[in-house]
Amino acid sequence: QVQLVESGGGLVQPGGSLTLSCVASGFPFSSYAMSWHRQAPGKERELVAAISSAGHVTTYSDSAQGRFTISRDNAKNTVYLQVNSLKPEDTAVYYCTFGSGSSWGQGTQVTVSS
Repeated sequence: QVQLVESGGGLVQPGGSLTLSCVASGFPFSSYAMSWHRQAPGKERELVAAISSAGHVTTYSDSAQGRFTISRDNAKNTVYLQVNSLKPEDTAVYYCTFGSGSSWGQGTQVTVSS
């Protein structure tokens, strides 16, 4: 069955960086666009970044543009999100999904605090 396993979150000070990873299985990874989303307490889940199946096209939310970088390794069935210059408002659970978003992992918590 489809599995999406996110990791790499943690507690980081403002201005810090993290690399989030999502390992996928159970579907043809290289055939699907992948995306990262986040959900902060009391807020709706929002799209952060997306990447095309071959990795040639990326898109970012306004809040992520210039600070976050999405990438993928199709040989490892893994999508990454490099998050830099973190702000307290980036605190959220970060999730990855594929295609139209029918399946989700458990997420990885990112907390930005001094």
